[in-house]
Amino acid sequence: MARLATQPRQVEAEDEPAPKRRNRVNLFELAYERLEALLITCELPPGRFLSLQDLQDMTGYGRTPVHHAVNRLAADTLIVVRPRHGLQVAPIDLARERVLLRLRRDLERFVIGLAAERAGPSHRNQFLHIERLLRDRRDSLSLADFNTLDRRIDETVLAAAAEPFLQHTLRPLHTIFRRIGFIYHSAMPQRVSLAVSIDHHIAVLNAIAARRADEAVAASDALIGFVDGMFDELEAVIDPSRLDCRVEPLLKT
Repeated sequence: MARLATQPRQVEAEDEPAPKRRNRVNLFELAYERLEALLITCELPPGRFLSLQDLQDMTGYGRTPVHHAVNRLAADTLIVVRPRHGLQVAPIDLARERVLLRLRRDLERFVIGLAAERAGPSHRNQFLHIERLLRDRRDSLSLADFNTLDRRIDETVLAAAAEPFLQHTLRPLHTIFRRIGFIYHSAMPQRVSLAVSIDHHIAVLNAIAARRADEAVAASDALIGFVDGMFDELEAVIDPSRLDCRVEPLLKT
């Protein structure tokens, strides 16, 4: 009887931890996504010093999920852990990020070609659906909505490529250059239309959906070339305080 009496407690003990682990992982990912979004939109401006508690307050997540997210973002080189000084949003070094763009170009060539070869009907349907959305809203799409679709494109390409290692390698690069794109389209003295960037994305999507790998890689190269051109303009005219908030703005508004 004693053994029977303990069975329900054993089952409960075995069943209980699994949902908690799943929930904890979800919170880790949600905290990471929230901080990633704040970095992309420069709500966490480059160069800013803050504490773990600051990030908890900004995201609404607890210490453990935020700490886990910070560790990932530090590994992604987006946050710098400064002993005895707290955390710092990594300042933007245009020269370094231009070098990283060359790395991204080569990685994108591989993953885009792989996605075009491996994409099944479901993935191709998603590519074509996003392509239609971009075409229909080409002249009216907001930067926030474009970034949402851009992230969806990246996720779907990686899913179609079906190689998990690539996600851990490319996701930080996607974040770095989505932030560069945000600054380029929102903080330049003269606002730049999204239309050209949208056209490049449409070309990539169309080629992957049609499973034309060589054409998809060429379209990806053209998109990376467009991003590379952003650096010339950013270097020439962007206020340095946009790249590192510790720098005094040249003109105060």
